[in-house]
Amino acid sequence: MNKGKMKIGLNLSKLEIGRPKEAGQTASSGFGSFGTAKKPEPEKSIENEVNADTEKTSAESDEMARIMGFSSFGSTASGKKASKNFDVDAMFANARKTASDRNAANNAKLEEVGTKVMSEDRKPARGDSDSDDEFVGPAVPKELGEPTPGTSKEAATVPVEARVKKKKTKKTKDGDDSDSDDDESSDDSDDEMNLERRIPKSHEVQLNHGSKAISAMAIDPSGSRLVTGSIDYEVKFWDFAGMDASLKSFRSIRPCESHVIRTLEYSATGDKILVVPGSSQAKVLDRDGHEVLECVKGDPYVIDVRRNKGHVGALTSGQWHPKIREEFLTASSDGSMRLWLLEGRGKKSKALMKCKSGMGLRATPTCCEYSRDGLLVACGCQDGSIQMWDHRKSFVNVALMLRDAHQNGADMSCLTFGYNNRHVATRASDDTLKLWDLRSFKKPVNVAKDLFSRFDFTQCSFSPDDKMVLTGTSMNRGDSAGKLVFLDKTNFEKVCEMEIGKSHAIRALWHPKLNQMMVGSGDGVVRMYYDPQRSLNGAKLCVVKTKTKAKTTHYVATQHIITPYSLPLFREDRQRSTKKQAEKDRRDPVKGHKPEMPLGQKGTGGRVQTVGTSLQSYMSKQISIKNKDDHIDPRERILRHAKESEDNPYWIAPCYKRTQPKPVWHEGDAPPEKLTKTETFG
Repeated sequence: MNKGKMKIGLNLSKLEIGRPKEAGQTASSGFGSFGTAKKPEPEKSIENEVNADTEKTSAESDEMARIMGFSSFGSTASGKKASKNFDVDAMFANARKTASDRNAANNAKLEEVGTKVMSEDRKPARGDSDSDDEFVGPAVPKELGEPTPGTSKEAATVPVEARVKKKKTKKTKDGDDSDSDDDESSDDSDDEMNLERRIPKSHEVQLNHGSKAISAMAIDPSGSRLVTGSIDYEVKFWDFAGMDASLKSFRSIRPCESHVIRTLEYSATGDKILVVPGSSQAKVLDRDGHEVLECVKGDPYVIDVRRNKGHVGALTSGQWHPKIREEFLTASSDGSMRLWLLEGRGKKSKALMKCKSGMGLRATPTCCEYSRDGLLVACGCQDGSIQMWDHRKSFVNVALMLRDAHQNGADMSCLTFGYNNRHVATRASDDTLKLWDLRSFKKPVNVAKDLFSRFDFTQCSFSPDDKMVLTGTSMNRGDSAGKLVFLDKTNFEKVCEMEIGKSHAIRALWHPKLNQMMVGSGDGVVRMYYDPQRSLNGAKLCVVKTKTKAKTTHYVATQHIITPYSLPLFREDRQRSTKKQAEKDRRDPVKGHKPEMPLGQKGTGGRVQTVGTSLQSYMSKQISIKNKDDHIDPRERILRHAKESEDNPYWIAPCYKRTQPKPVWHEGDAPPEKLTKTETFG
């Protein structure tokens, strides 16, 4: 067999190498050759075609057997008989003939069209050079479709209409996705241009803590519980999944007696709560409000704070470590910050940091914070300085120091790190909010002024996308409400201002998972803002629940059935008015007897007080009333009963009835006579 490439004009009947052509044999061509279209032969009968085919197959089998070395593939006579007996061979022969004729006609048509466009294809192409390099060979006629750059020859033979349909269908399939992508990209671009649309402020929910200002507020990382503290010394727990539309807290405690709650903070896992009161001892509570540990108090007579086990002054702030589960930080007005571990049970602090002013004196830290990765410990001091220590080294020297960050003497109420861990926002009582970059820490990146604050625990925080900074303002003279201000982090332009009720806006949190904002006000109300479309869970869980009704006990009175024709044994008495019954009882001397008044004004007895103020005086008076013969001589009083005792003896005479009429007396020794003193000692 010829293993080379078959040309289009290859004669398919010549399968053997070096086979001589027989005289009178017609060579059946497959596709023929370009430009040499073979004329169709005259029609022959089916029998002649079958005979010619059988002779051809027998000759081919003999030649193949001779080449391969076999004697024979079987008798040709039997093959002829078999071919003559079955009409299937005739059908195959007819199909083969029609196919060859059709292929010859198609080849002729292709060859004619190819010669016409050959000259045009030899001209330089109008397209790019890259397309010429990718497509090799002459172009396909326009009638069959022009190939696009990067397509193969097989693809080029596909008609243009089919390719156009495929492209259209592909466009229609991808059109929705592309349109949706374009819409999303346009929405994102709109959101980037308009940051106000990202603020969830369409709906509001109010949680009533009390009547005093909210001084501390925290929400767990999962966003399922909220804890609030106030200057009324109480801490309340709110569970969004367990609350209904009444919005009531499920627990209220007073963990630190009569001390203001300065800071509340959930741990990274949400199972512990750090409580920083106005006293010198911080506490750690579990998730349900039960005390886990209490930090030890230092000795106030020890001057050096490094020699103390705990804080001496009032606490100002505190926070959990973001990476180390059992470590937390506290800051105190004694000029120190301490690190504590839960393993130590609060008996001694792990490390201590001393805050010093520019003169080397003690500086009071008013707020403290860990960085997002926990490698820096930062604090804002009362002298307006920001001091940071490296958590991996000893806390002797500061890692970063900025003296004049805020005005000297203005308490820095909040210091927080951004989500990128490079920017720091500080809020102070000098009515300013500043943004700092740790890479260039000498001057602020942006400054916002005229943000009035009355409280030394006013908070600031970053938005979840880290593109805005928000803080609350207090009511100044002439203002009707406090405001929540949103600032663009890039240039500190005001994005939005929200009025928070008719009170001060003190605490402000924006939870990244819930996409909801919690604002603690000066009237003791925590206002939660959310967007039904963009927010998740949180306040949305409890708002839709109906208020649970109080369990009431229902009493069913016995029904009175009137049976006028029943027997007297089964007949029930008619219900009569209670007024007539009361009047009847009042006329009864037993039921209408007035109860005896108590003795004295305080009521210590059960009888009417007549004489005296005690029971003894009353009894003596009663006895004196019965003995009306006190004016008679006692001898006469006794002798007047002598005749009655003789007639009716009661005490003595009945004892001597058996010895009557003569009584028998005991005749014993007479008692000794009483001796006089002279006789006794004489």
